[in-house]
Amino acid sequence: MTDSMTDAIRDAVLSGESDPGHFAALAVPESYWGVTVHADEVDMFAGMRSDDKDPRKSLHVEEVATPEVGPGEALLAVMASSVNYNTVWSAIFEPVATFGFLRRYGRRSELARRHDLPYHVLGSDVSGVVLRVGPGVTRWRPGDRVVAHCLSVELEDPEGHDDTMLDPQQRIWGFETNFGGLAELALVKANQLMPMPAHLTWEEAACSGLVNSTAYRQLVSRNGAAMKQGDTVLIWGASGGLGSYATQYALNGGATPVCVVSSPEKAELARRAGASLIIDRSAERYSFWQDEHTPDVAEWRRFGGHIRELTGGDDPDIVFEHPGRETFGASVYVCRRGGTIVTCASTTGFMHSFDNRYLWMSLKRVVGTHFANYHEAWQANRLVAQGRVHPTLSRSYPLEQSAEAVYDVRRNIHQGKIGVLCLAPAEGLGVRDQELRERHLPAITRYRSS
Repeated sequence: MTDSMTDAIRDAVLSGESDPGHFAALAVPESYWGVTVHADEVDMFAGMRSDDKDPRKSLHVEEVATPEVGPGEALLAVMASSVNYNTVWSAIFEPVATFGFLRRYGRRSELARRHDLPYHVLGSDVSGVVLRVGPGVTRWRPGDRVVAHCLSVELEDPEGHDDTMLDPQQRIWGFETNFGGLAELALVKANQLMPMPAHLTWEEAACSGLVNSTAYRQLVSRNGAAMKQGDTVLIWGASGGLGSYATQYALNGGATPVCVVSSPEKAELARRAGASLIIDRSAERYSFWQDEHTPDVAEWRRFGGHIRELTGGDDPDIVFEHPGRETFGASVYVCRRGGTIVTCASTTGFMHSFDNRYLWMSLKRVVGTHFANYHEAWQANRLVAQGRVHPTLSRSYPLEQSAEAVYDVRRNIHQGKIGVLCLAPAEGLGVRDQELRERHLPAITRYRSS
């Protein structure tokens, strides 16, 4: 995957060049390589069980046309990206194929019509360098080193001006829009951009955007659980993409995390992150369903008892939910009276089942959160830049092996986050603040040494 124009862009970035004029003078290629799914293949898994759908069969790494840069937009040279569960959903066409999102967006305006294509370039994380900015962009210039959050909004409706996540035209870039980050180039709105943390490599910087911002809103923000000092926080999947950041926020914020993991290796990662209260679901053989249709209430009780043993009798003030169907009933049950179950996803299924008596009679709250607004994402990224929250990258793949990276996430055989090298020719590049990096190196590389 080489092109003379792409090589010139890569060489300019790797040289440390930052002059806006130099990057503005670089030619932008007419096409680039990206990870796609195809509209004519959305039925390829029809009739199959969800667990049998293999993203390696639907994902393509292919050459696609470079989009024009519109008003308020920026074109990025992508040095690295990462895999999120929304790419898994896109790749297995669940719960719906993403081409419906692209068609609806395309009907909105002439500018949005560019996104309605027979292929979808995926990916909702990026670290890289600005190549071009569209009319009206003044904060960012070619040559700026950036990361991007994945909230795409129009802000033409009043609902979005208190919290942009409530904008009726809110979309997740690279999932509900095209030209995502698993590629050599990416098209974003300029108000998605944030400074790249100077002490991180390209792949480390790329892995935090979506999950870190999501965990910040879900756990810390007043739009989520508004966690406070002294809270007990139950964190599902505590060594995974979302949970690894939630664990850091709980520890940083004076809360006590109770970390639920699925193997001894993941339990050890949680301990190395600073957590001491850990439940290994596999060792305890927790199963919260008797069969496909019948929740196992006795298992909820056993789980709640285990939590109380660890905490000295306390139930969780907050349950950090994202597995969904498999765990939601247990989450509602074990949450303390007056506590909060805050949910942002449903990776094990979208149709939840719980006993409502344990919700209404104990005055518990269920709060839905979805990604983060620009201010929340900026604050989350600022904490990374300050070395207070650390990336949880465990492994990186080259762009041409992105399907394998997605498969790892699909099968939950990964730790933390999986990175993808795009224009970056190798790992370990891009660091500008070596002193800050050295101070935090054990935490930055914690998941790499697992």
